[in-house]
Amino acid sequence: MPEIAPRYWAMVAALGLTWGATFMVVELALQGITPFWLAAGRIGFAAVLLTAVWGLRGFRLFTGASNWPVVVMVGILSSTLPFILISWGLQHVTSGFAGVSMSAIPLMVLPLAHFFASEPLTLRRLIGVVIGFFGVALLIGGQAFESIGTDLEWAGRLACLGAAACYSVSSISVRRLPEVDPVGLASVLLLIGAVGIIPAAWLVEGPPPAISQETWMWLAILGLIPTAGANLLRVLLIRGAGPTFMSLTNYLVPVCAVFFGALILGEPLPGTLIWALALILSGVALSQFGALKRLFGLSRPAAARQ
Repeated sequence: MPEIAPRYWAMVAALGLTWGATFMVVELALQGITPFWLAAGRIGFAAVLLTAVWGLRGFRLFTGASNWPVVVMVGILSSTLPFILISWGLQHVTSGFAGVSMSAIPLMVLPLAHFFASEPLTLRRLIGVVIGFFGVALLIGGQAFESIGTDLEWAGRLACLGAAACYSVSSISVRRLPEVDPVGLASVLLLIGAVGIIPAAWLVEGPPPAISQETWMWLAILGLIPTAGANLLRVLLIRGAGPTFMSLTNYLVPVCAVFFGALILGEPLPGTLIWALALILSGVALSQFGALKRLFGLSRPAAARQ
């Protein structure tokens, strides 16, 4: 098991806040651009930005043995496919269901990490993750599972769950890569995502639409912070603390999204928020009990136990 240093807890909190606020910014950006081109724009902007930084570092990627097939697979699974599946799926399901689907990522990561990332699936960890999942489901509410009356609703739900599965497999694969430069890896993953999503956007929605300066501003913010910056942070977190620990971010994102929506956009604040937050934090504490003990200095050194 990797040592969970305090900086990794800070990274989880930063990703939760960043991705939680992203829903609010996406809603503002969608007032001036179509969904697929929004995804293409933010990934393309982030890819250009990180590639420029990567170039200043000498375009280094692998520091030892290379593994390009896995890098290409991770790029497709972490950027291209999830964006396409979620964008298409949201035409047929509620955003609440999409949120619950993303919170299922830790449940998918657990067995994968057990077999492929040397992170044992303990009963305590499993119970903690399930408690956190129920907290997210309570937060989003029963409306997540309401029908919106389309003939392809079942396919939309499968698409959202498929996106969650893509993120889960990509997290495990990042962990298993040989030694890499994190900036180079984050850049390549976004470049692969851009190569896939831009043709998909053109095919589904036609040529890029003309957009206002305000929409360009929202695209720049989305590309810079929750796409370029957060993607780099995600790579560092998975490589340092493991995919199971990183997946805890998916519990914080819905909570932060609800808070930001209420605070900035004036959306109604669910009365169940406190209970949901209590369940989520309890689940995180239970699943990461050992790491929390080390974080707060509650574990005695080996010499002291002798």
